[in-house]
Amino acid sequence: MNHLVNRTHLFDDLFRDVASGFFVKPVSTEATSKNLKVDILDTGDSYQLHADIAGVEKDNIQVDIDGAVVSLKAELKQPVDRQEDSKVLHSERQFGTVARRFELPAEIDADKSVAEYKDGVLTLTLPKKVPQDTQKRLTIN
Repeated sequence: MNHLVNRTHLFDDLFRDVASGFFVKPVSTEATSKNLKVDILDTGDSYQLHADIAGVEKDNIQVDIDGAVVSLKAELKQPVDRQEDSKVLHSERQFGTVARRFELPAEIDADKSVAEYKDGVLTLTLPKKVPQDTQKRLTIN
């Protein structure tokens, strides 16, 4: 009975997100992607993305925007300050590359997007692209 309740909550969350008009489609399925925790908010004219990427230098973080798809990639490097004669007794810290990709409901204006990294949190401000008016009225000669 417990997993029925849990499944119900999953569906409630899904339908709440769909009903609110905000549904983000995670694109990546990499096993390491779960190590990069992300919150995405719709602020009306833009999206705010907050990602926990502690212990990474900002030069080792890559953000790519392609239409409505936002890709994050960070390289977690192993510290080099270990002494040669020391041995590791216990280690839980992960090293390597983590990545996430999301497809947002609207295209992003990459030229106006801003990325900030402070205290281990990457914050992206992603303005929605204003649709160009492709309609044209012809003058009759």
